Amino acid sequence: MTGSEILVAALEREGVDTIFAYPGGASMEVHQALTRSRKIRVYLPRHEQGGGFAAEGYARATGRAGVVMTTSGPGATNLVTAIADAYMDSVPLVAITGQVSTHMIGRSAFQETDMFGITLPIVKHSYLVTDVNDIARVVKEAFYLAQTGRPGPVVIDLPKNVQQARTQPFFPAEVRFRGYNPCPKASDLELNEIIGLIEQSERPVLYVGGGIISANAAADLREFAERTGIPVTTTLMGIGAFPEDHPLSLRWLGMHGAAYANWAVNGEYLPRKNPNDPMVKVKDGADLLLAFGVRFDDRVTGKVEEFCKHGTIVHIDIDAAEHNKNKRAHLPVHSDIGYALRRLNAMLRERPIQKRFDAWHAQIAEWKRRAPFRYRVTEEVLKSQHMRDHLRGMESEVILPQMVIEMLYELTRGEAIITTGVGQHQMWAAQFYKYKEPRQFITSGGLGAMGFGWPAALGIKVARPDRQVIDIDGDGSFLMNAQELAMAHIEHIAAKAIILNNQHLGMVVQWEDKFYGGNRGHTYLGDPENRHQIYPDYVRMCASFNVKCERVMYKRDLRAALQRMLDADEPYVLDVVVPYTEHVLPFIPAGRTVADMIWED
Repeated sequence: MTGSEILVAALEREGVDTIFAYPGGASMEVHQALTRSRKIRVYLPRHEQGGGFAAEGYARATGRAGVVMTTSGPGATNLVTAIADAYMDSVPLVAITGQVSTHMIGRSAFQETDMFGITLPIVKHSYLVTDVNDIARVVKEAFYLAQTGRPGPVVIDLPKNVQQARTQPFFPAEVRFRGYNPCPKASDLELNEIIGLIEQSERPVLYVGGGIISANAAADLREFAERTGIPVTTTLMGIGAFPEDHPLSLRWLGMHGAAYANWAVNGEYLPRKNPNDPMVKVKDGADLLLAFGVRFDDRVTGKVEEFCKHGTIVHIDIDAAEHNKNKRAHLPVHSDIGYALRRLNAMLRERPIQKRFDAWHAQIAEWKRRAPFRYRVTEEVLKSQHMRDHLRGMESEVILPQMVIEMLYELTRGEAIITTGVGQHQMWAAQFYKYKEPRQFITSGGLGAMGFGWPAALGIKVARPDRQVIDIDGDGSFLMNAQELAMAHIEHIAAKAIILNNQHLGMVVQWEDKFYGGNRGHTYLGDPENRHQIYPDYVRMCASFNVKCERVMYKRDLRAALQRMLDADEPYVLDVVVPYTEHVLPFIPAGRTVADMIWED
């Protein structure tokens, strides 16, 4: 068999049924072999980054490694953002890149780049294969590494002459690495100490992240929360790990998270007008923070030394490198979180916790009543030039972004899988759609990569054709990978997209309004010569790809338009015109504290 045939056979043995791949001179040997595979379906993206995000979407929806392939040089470098995104968000991804022949490596050959070196800081592991006899083993190892322990991306760089070489292959049944322990287990001593801390606590909070979802431990988390009565808040990546309609749910916390979740963790403080003013506490926050499968990201902690300053912190994580990296824990526990939760639940069945946290629940209920996620049509919205041009005196017909998401939640009964780009729309999608299950909210968290939402939705729809998959996007973010409208149409992928079109880079505009006196630093995306027009015209753009699209400008038309989109059995885009003056609230400025939180206008 040739090296390319061995690669395809090895992928088949790993159960791969889908690959997103864009061909070129250094990868065409593999593409030829793929045409003869009866098990692997190749989807052709129109840009390598789009293919990488689609493979990520597939992986995030299934928990199995997504597979993407490109040629060498610019094809491979176009994939770097998707690899970095998978690394930041712990997504299993196998990225195969073509490479120039081994005798040309290091000679600045045509379309040569050192992918091994370029991706070194953003992969779990990487391979440059120089011997055809190594291909089968390398593929086996790559999938094992990508999918076990803390998941992540693995790169296989495959020179063209190695693809063309012939050998008698040997396909290993299993692989092992000396010193690699993908499933560390907490000791009963450590877990008993956690139970003891709960029994001593008065105001405990569970702070959980994407590690719960990666470990498929959502059911174990729910059992643990219900057995202990501890309220649960999640990170952005942890959304769906705990049902958000559950009485113990605090939704999610951080920069744009629920005010009551931030208060529950940090305490309530009098709002400060100046960051140098002293912090004056009104109510106490958590005295015990159970941090499970999280990494204390700066978008959650704000000023990290003030985060849960007066609480005891227990940190369980599968990656020991995360312990004390950002926030010092009083009890760091190196363990697979699924194992730890299952063992904790077994212990609690034998010796239930007798303590109740009634006073704590009452305080949280009062915070929830006072500061839910909410919005209103302000005078600022109605005065904006952008909206005056289009409403023409029909101010009652303005559509706010939050309205769109609330109505979508109602029409889908909260059962759709939602993806997003990055920006204000991402935060509103997390705030105003309540998620009940893992892998239902899929977004670029750590890297914050614009252009993620639409190709990710296509990858998810390929993996989950039985589910309604909807990308909630911004006009700036959607445009970054709009070429994947072609993949959606040609490959018959019936994902949907809602563009919340405010003609601006909304999140940057919000910061300009708050901290730069409203001065616009190149954040207007429309046509300055024709401000009364919506630019670009997404309806005509989508039509050129044979994808249906309609524009909605008035509230009276929104519900019917959303229903038409949901009823379509083909890809569909809804371009919804919204004001650029709307801000995402709550808002804790970067590096600041809960005392600096703006939670209502």
